[in-house]
Amino acid sequence: MVHASLSGTGAPPETVRDALLDALGPGGTLVVPAFTPENSDTSRAHLRLIQGLDERQIREFRATMPPYDPDTTPCPTMGALAECVRTTPGSVRSAHPQTSLAGLGPRAAELLDGHHPHCHLGERSPLARLYEADARVLLLRVGFDVCSALHLAEYRTSPPPPQRTYRCVTEARGNWIEYEDAALDDSDFAGVGERLPHGLLVRREWSGRPVVQFRMRPVVDEVIRQLSRRTPGLA
Repeated sequence: MVHASLSGTGAPPETVRDALLDALGPGGTLVVPAFTPENSDTSRAHLRLIQGLDERQIREFRATMPPYDPDTTPCPTMGALAECVRTTPGSVRSAHPQTSLAGLGPRAAELLDGHHPHCHLGERSPLARLYEADARVLLLRVGFDVCSALHLAEYRTSPPPPQRTYRCVTEARGNWIEYEDAALDDSDFAGVGERLPHGLLVRREWSGRPVVQFRMRPVVDEVIRQLSRRTPGLA
């Protein structure tokens, strides 16, 4: 599972995608977050879109918002590599209308299938299957603050995180639904990453920024031990 920022590298996303697939080999599977936080009415991405609109304009905007379609909905906030993987012929994308993942490789369908629409990144999401598969995570010039794998640890803390209501558009334009799920909060992920034992991480650098690789399973287990109840953030 790769999170990447290619800005400033001069590397086309297709080149990076192909290099990662070559490194994985024919039996490997490449997974990226293909989130669509715009499909919401509380996320920071959505609030930026409606900034400056009056109440009437906001109602009109909401009424015309297109539904999530795994085949066509872009993931602009996830970066060039994620969008490249999502649009590569043969790619697979999970079904969640706000926190989908996309993948290429022989296990993509197996790992991304069955993403429950009311579970962002918990036990009924691909993250749980990636954990079981002992997947590796690559933070390519980004920090732990955007490391989605750590959200699985949130679901597994004891006591579990509080619940909150999420709203998004599915099936038809302007068709808003709502559901309950964990109140996700990544505000302390950067600090959590700094406290991880160095032996769990492989550190390098590319184009002036850090690159970190690790096995998902031991890191998630360590983060579960670190996390405590926090004030939910916006998602």
